[in-house]
Formats: sequence, C-alpha cells, structure tokens
Amino acid sequence: MERKQFLQSMMALTAAGTLSGFKRITDELPVQGRRMPVLFTSHGNPMDIPLPREQRPFWNTLHDLGRELKAKYDVRAALVVSAHWCTRGTVVNISPEQKQIYDYYGFPKHYYDPKYNAHGAPDIAKEVERIVPSVTGTDEWGLDHGAWPMLMHLFPEADVPVFQMSIDYYAKPDHHLELGRQLKSLRDKGVLIIGSGSLIHNLQLAGSKLRTGDMSLFGWEAEYDAWIKQRIDARDVQSIVNYGTSHKLGQLAAPTPDHFVPVLYSLGLMDAKDELRYFYEAPPILPAFSERSFIITPA
Repeated sequence: MERKQFLQSMMALTAAGTLSGFKRITDELPVQGRRMPVLFTSHGNPMDIPLPREQRPFWNTLHDLGRELKAKYDVRAALVVSAHWCTRGTVVNISPEQKQIYDYYGFPKHYYDPKYNAHGAPDIAKEVERIVPSVTGTDEWGLDHGAWPMLMHLFPEADVPVFQMSIDYYAKPDHHLELGRQLKSLRDKGVLIIGSGSLIHNLQLAGSKLRTGDMSLFGWEAEYDAWIKQRIDARDVQSIVNYGTSHKLGQLAAPTPDHFVPVLYSLGLMDAKDELRYFYEAPPILPAFSERSFIITPA
C-alpha cells in the first residue's frame, strides 16, 4: 500500500472511529498487477514418487511449468485443494509450518525418504476464512501426498509458501464449483490455486490389476478421457458438475468424489475470457487412471 493510500485509509478509519474498521483494512491482502493462473493437475501415481524427474515425463513437465510460472508471475503463495484431505465441512490449514504427511502405507522404505520442507501462508489462509465464513481454520494438517509429490517438482526449492484446503466429502458437486467461484479474488492477490486429483480414478478396479502385476488398460479409459476433454474445451461446466450421470462411464471413472471434485474448484475459478491449455495430456497409461492436467491463464 503506497503512503498516500495508507493516509487515506487512516483518515477513513478516523471518520469511522472504530477498531473494526482498522481490522477490515489490514485484513485485506494487497491486489497485484497481474492475475494469477489456476491449475488442475494430477498428483501422479504414488508408485512414481521416488523417481527423479528425468525418468518421469510428468514430473519433468511440472518442473518446466514451475519455472514458467515463476518467470511470468509473482507467486505469493499456493493453495492446494487435494483429493487426499477429505473432511465433513471445509477446513483450511493456517499453520505457519507444513508437516509432510506420508499418507500411504506398506510401501518400501525409500518411498518415505523424499523431503519437502515448505512453509505455510497463515495470512492468506485466514483470508480464505474471511472470504468464505463457512470455512474453518486448523493447524492439525500439513501437505499430504495429493500435494507434496507434485509440489516438489513444481517448486523444488520449496520457496513458495503453500497450504491446503480440504474437500467436504459429503457436499454436492455444485457446492465445490461455487466455493471455487468465491475464491476468485485470491487470483488478484498472488495466490496460485491448484486443484489436485485425477479425472479418472477408480482405485478398486486399478488395484485388481496392479496387485497381479497387470498394467494393461481396461479399454474404456481413452473414451472417457476424450469425452471429459471435449466437455472442458466446450466450457460445458454443467456436464462436468453432473459427471456421475452425464456420461455412461462417469460412475466407473469416478466412483468416489475425492479425486474428481478438485477440477470443479479449478473450473469455478475460471472467467469467461480466460484461456485454457493442457500442460500434460498423455494418453492413460495405468488402468482406471488419468494424468490429464491443465492451466487456466488470463487472456
């Protein structure tokens, strides 16, 4: 805030004569000159977590995207809506430090070796609470494997503060879309918002093959992937909101909401004039799984 603007604000405060006026002024984050993009990204196959980015095209793509974002934008913080933090009601992490959560079990020891020591962004997390009063803060979470495996390639130096907002597992799809819309103002304040999930994610079906070493596709993945891309390209948000019934494969592709609904936050944050491009759209290579990912940028 420039000195002239600050003095004007203080004059307004004096006229109002209330401490609540001062709190309102100081709580609002400054608007930046350039609006931030929005991401929807897969967080990748957990079996690939130990692999260096040079061996994994998806990790390498995230690395290149992170460099592009930092070159073009002043990224003040990143907010991740992760498929792996599901709650009743919506919760935001207000902790200044971020615990790394290895929320997968029974893996070999080296899967627990990667470290991502990121800081939180409590001031911005509290801004989320201010914008959407139904969201409550907590310091009892951190970065789960819907966030840190992706972030460690997107921002490998852990120099961008990051925090998560949970998914209300029991809410209807249109609730998630609307909540994304309510957070649009953060795009003007240097906050990169990331929906992290998977447009196709049927863990039970995938496990039935992978446990036997069978990596072959079921055969329907490409059809649903093509359909969801077509609907995104058409900005047909309503069909995507109604994903369970708007395509015959919807329930098969996303039998639970956790991995699908992060895309609704990303689409809710999009404006009509924004541009959308897929920064990763390789055909599905695992059964019942997709890594299709996109970025929304101001026109």
